[in-house]
Amino acid sequence: MFRGTTILAVRRNGKVALGGDGQITFQNIVMKQRANKVRTLYKGKILAGFAGAVADALTLFEKFEKKIEQYQGNLPRAALELAKEWRQDKVLRKLEALMIVADKEKTLVISGSGDVIEPDENVIAIGSGAGYAQAAATALWEHTNYEPAKIVDLSIRITASICIYTNNQIMIEELT
Repeated sequence: MFRGTTILAVRRNGKVALGGDGQITFQNIVMKQRANKVRTLYKGKILAGFAGAVADALTLFEKFEKKIEQYQGNLPRAALELAKEWRQDKVLRKLEALMIVADKEKTLVISGSGDVIEPDENVIAIGSGAGYAQAAATALWEHTNYEPAKIVDLSIRITASICIYTNNQIMIEELT
């Protein structure tokens, strides 16, 4: 199965940045180094990033994009509807992926088990390097005045130096 990624979202000062590395692995082989796992949706007002099996995640991106259009940019509603469909559909239920989605007000994690989680903190990560990225970002958030995009970039670079499933080919999108 194709895997390997780190997706990180950081909020500060009315801004949110979402970034991801570019690595896709198949078992223990790096298959791609510059994959784009972070996108803007709904006229540039929504950020979305995925971690997990690539085909599964791309399927979820497409479904989420349809939901966000259907609910006219209402992030919580679109996320809940996607999670319900994901959990109830026999085919979708087997998908192995997680998503972080964000707008100017909220950051949400959507899982295949039907969870839609709004983190308490201003930092959240998913994927193979999530623990490293979240720890680095939390430290930077608490002990610097860096903007969200800089925190995302530095944190994923730190993660890439530790996690074999994360590289330093970083894509970052930001809402200000």
